Amino acid sequence: MIPIAMSRVTLVRAGMTVLMLIVSALIAHPVFSQSDDLDVLKVIPENYKLVFENPFVRVIEAHVPPGTVEPPHRHLRGVSVCMTEYTVESRTLPDGEWVRSERKLGTVYWSESSLHQLRNVGKTTSHTVRIELKY
Repeated sequence: MIPIAMSRVTLVRAGMTVLMLIVSALIAHPVFSQSDDLDVLKVIPENYKLVFENPFVRVIEAHVPPGTVEPPHRHLRGVSVCMTEYTVESRTLPDGEWVRSERKLGTVYWSESSLHQLRNVGKTTSHTVRIELKY
């Protein structure tokens, strides 16, 4: 059991290292802000918390309980790190098809800004840390 725990810690540390490198590389870019009534922090504050923000990025921590169907919302483009294993379905609006994603602990992925919906169809709460670019 100890080797599994160590490999999970290693995965999470690697993901966080990648995120910190990306943030460091972004400091030289121009800044634009997004003011949007469909911003995830306004639409679903019970699931999404702002943990850090500066003129270049914002870091959001998300906890989406199983069975949750989120209303339409937006994120800025950015990188996400999965902090737990979970299964979700998402669709891009206005007419995208639902797509299932099985996320593993330590998975790091990029996503563009979009209007979308998400539903947690698994048995575990999804826990994700997202770094969004403000340019």
